[in-house]
Amino acid sequence: MFEKDIEELKALGADITTAEIKQQPELWRDAYNIYRENKDAVEAFLADLTDTGRVTVVFAGAGTSDYVGDTVAPYLRRVADTDAFNFMPVATTDIVSAPLDFLRPDDPTLLVSFARSGNSPESLAAVDVARKVVKNIKFLNITCAPEGKLAVESADDPRAYTILIPRANDKGFAMTGSYSCMSLITMLLFDRSSEEDKAAWVETAAKMGEEVVAREAEIADFLDCDFNRLTYLGSGAFGGLAQESQLKILELARGLVATSWDTSMGYRHGPKSFVDDKTLVFVFVNNDAYTRQYDLDILEEIDGDGIAMKTIAVQQAGETGFDHASFTFEGYDALPEGYLALPFVMVGQTVSLLNSVRVGNKPDTPSPTGTVNRVVKGVTIHPYGE
Repeated sequence: MFEKDIEELKALGADITTAEIKQQPELWRDAYNIYRENKDAVEAFLADLTDTGRVTVVFAGAGTSDYVGDTVAPYLRRVADTDAFNFMPVATTDIVSAPLDFLRPDDPTLLVSFARSGNSPESLAAVDVARKVVKNIKFLNITCAPEGKLAVESADDPRAYTILIPRANDKGFAMTGSYSCMSLITMLLFDRSSEEDKAAWVETAAKMGEEVVAREAEIADFLDCDFNRLTYLGSGAFGGLAQESQLKILELARGLVATSWDTSMGYRHGPKSFVDDKTLVFVFVNNDAYTRQYDLDILEEIDGDGIAMKTIAVQQAGETGFDHASFTFEGYDALPEGYLALPFVMVGQTVSLLNSVRVGNKPDTPSPTGTVNRVVKGVTIHPYGE
C-alpha cells in the first residue's frame, strides 16, 4: 500500500488512511518540537494546582482518544513525579454518564482531554460536568483541530490550556497519527527523563516507524492466509495499545473480522477461548526484562498449543525473544515502553489497512451505511446538576 501511486490508492478507497499512517514518523518529530514550545508554559499553568497537594490527572477521551490514556498512564506511573501526580485514565463517556463514580469533588484535579476533532459531544460535556463536580480543577486540552469546539470554547478560560497538533488531525475515518501524537506529547510533558534522552527516543521511534513502512511486505505475509479472527495482547502500556490495535481492525473492516484484546497474563482467564484455527494472535513484547517474560510465555503457550492459525510477536530485539513468526526491530537501543508503543502501533495500523482491503472494504470510508461516523452523532447529553 505504501508504494502504490495515488490513483491506485484512490481506487481502493485508501489514499487518505495510507498517507496518514505513513507520515507519522515525521509527525512525531514535529510533536517533539510542539512539546518543547509548550513545556515551560504548561509547567507554569500547573504550578498553583500542584501547590495544593497531589493532583489527580484524569486522562479523558472516547474510543481511540480514550486508549491514549490507557497507553500512557502505566508508563507515566513509572517515570513521572508520582508524588505530585496520580494518573487515572477515564473515558469521557464514563465521566459524562456517571461523574461521581470517577471524579472526587475535593481532589485537586487536572482533566486532560484528548480529542482529534474536539467536536465530540462527550468531549465537551466531560469538561462541563467536571467543572460542576470538582472544586479545584484545571483543563489541559491536547487536540488536533484548532477550529474544533474544545479548542475554541476553551480559548478564554483561564483554567484551560490547549496544545494543538494540527498536522495530526486525521481526515480519514480511523484515528492514526492523532493517537500516536497525542500519546507522545503527553508522555513528554510528564516524563522526568532528560531532554537528551527524550529527543533520542523520539528519533529512534521515528526511524523504527520508517522501517515499518519499508517492511510492509513482511506484514502482508502474516495476513496471507484464510483467517477470520484476530487478537492483540500486551502488558503494561501495551494493554492499551492492544485495545487500540484491535479497534483499528474492527473499524476498518466494519466487523467482518472478529477481534479481541487482552493483557498477556489476563488472556488465559477465559478470553483465550476466542482462539481457533482461523485466528491470528499478535503479542506486543515489552522491553522491560521482567515483564517481557510474561509476553514470551503467552506466545510460547499459544504457539505450542497449536490452536491458532499464526502466533506473531511484535518485538524489539533483546537478550530474549520469540524465535518463531515475528516482526522484530533490530539495531536500535532499547526503547522504554511508552515510546516503543509508537512504532508498534504503526505495525497494528498497517495490519488493519491491509486487512480492510483484503476483505473488500474501503479504509477511508469503512462504514458504508453511515451508522458509524468519524465524529459521533446521535448522542443526547442530559443536563447535570439542574
